[in-house]
Amino acid sequence: MKHFLKLLAVTLVATSFAVPARAADVNLGYQLVLGPWKAKMKEIGKNGLAGKSVNLIQFNSGADVISAFAAKAVDISLNGSSPTATGFSKKIPIHVIYVYDNINDAEALVVKKGIASPKDLVGKKIAVPFGSTTHFHMIFALKANGIDPKSVNVLDMSPPDMTAAWKRGDIDGGFVWDPALSVLKKNGQVLLTSGDLSRMDPRKATFDAMVARKEFTSENEEFTCKFVKLVSEADADYRKNPAMYGPGSKNAKMIASSLGSRQAEVGGVLALYDYPTIDQQISKAWLGGGVAKALKSTAMFLEEQGKIDKALSSYKGAVTTKFVKMVKAGKC
Repeated sequence: MKHFLKLLAVTLVATSFAVPARAADVNLGYQLVLGPWKAKMKEIGKNGLAGKSVNLIQFNSGADVISAFAAKAVDISLNGSSPTATGFSKKIPIHVIYVYDNINDAEALVVKKGIASPKDLVGKKIAVPFGSTTHFHMIFALKANGIDPKSVNVLDMSPPDMTAAWKRGDIDGGFVWDPALSVLKKNGQVLLTSGDLSRMDPRKATFDAMVARKEFTSENEEFTCKFVKLVSEADADYRKNPAMYGPGSKNAKMIASSLGSRQAEVGGVLALYDYPTIDQQISKAWLGGGVAKALKSTAMFLEEQGKIDKALSSYKGAVTTKFVKMVKAGKC
């Protein structure tokens, strides 16, 4: 009955993501963001992990992930820092268990040739998906350069709509991630990246994270530890052997197969991200303090944009170092 109710919850919220075909011990969410661990994703879906069966659920947006967490329809999922801040602000009992990636140069503002500086954005049409990490960084970039956001025509567009508008010549630029980013880069130029903005102010860092329901992690410590270990080992392998994720490699083929991407592009996209080590995960820059600060900054932005009612006074409860420390200590 417990498994039936869990599957029913998935069905009720699954209007824009794939519904698992069968009940399983763990519902593991993912988005179409490339990453080293995706080379093992199909294997996990087939064979499970830590003695538990696993359903892989594809989400099309961070908002979908938060809806699924609210319905207890997913246990662990990749999610961006902006929707994660939204979910925790709305008192959904979730926490970041691992920094999946520092977005770094994997999200960028691409503009038409002739736009040479942020000052040239005044009066231009710039597309971003509202409520996303790029929306957060777009507004920060304008304010940091002394530009009134109201002087730029910032438009709300999904990545597919953005690429279509770019090809038609309807917009002057877009702040986005791959695969849309690659489309804009073909005949546009990168004005700035998320990495540039994060280095300007670490409190404004954007990242993707492994986020989990607190109830699930408290009841499934071994699985959570082993999952974090698997992801961290994949990251370590990539940092040590980036060439083994390039065109023609087994890893690139597996990642592309899991996500429906072109394997020739995998290595180039992975190189745009930064994958923190275990020690960096625990440090003050990330799970040891930086993530909570970044989530609060993001939440304040979301409040300003009317996406949430009010930012919380602290986001320390949205982060845990427990499972990364368990992995480091060899406890799973």
